[in-house]
Amino acid sequence: MTEVKTRARPAAVKLTPASEARITELMSKAPEDAIGVKLSTPRRGCSGLAYSVDYISEAVPFDEKIETPGGVLYIDGGSVLYLVGSVMDWVEDEFAAGFVFTNPNATGSCGCGESFTV
Repeated sequence: MTEVKTRARPAAVKLTPASEARITELMSKAPEDAIGVKLSTPRRGCSGLAYSVDYISEAVPFDEKIETPGGVLYIDGGSVLYLVGSVMDWVEDEFAAGFVFTNPNATGSCGCGESFTV
């Protein structure tokens, strides 16, 4: 019988060093029961889907798990298909700060940039 070798599957979302640093900062201030932060795409906004990042205290079996130096990023299992190949960055300027997503699956977004369609 031939031995089957499997390779590690690449993460659905690539994290920039700035987003990893932000996850580290979030986890340093996290509620005591938090096991990580979770990225999901709830139905919201003018275009249909939005990005949401929240603390979680319990893992869900079909969520994707991405280990970072400062904590774990979970990706909602139902959102993975909308996010495959995306890059998650953390951007700060004089007026705003937040996670910014470069998503090759998005076919459009609303004028305010808060939601997207696939």
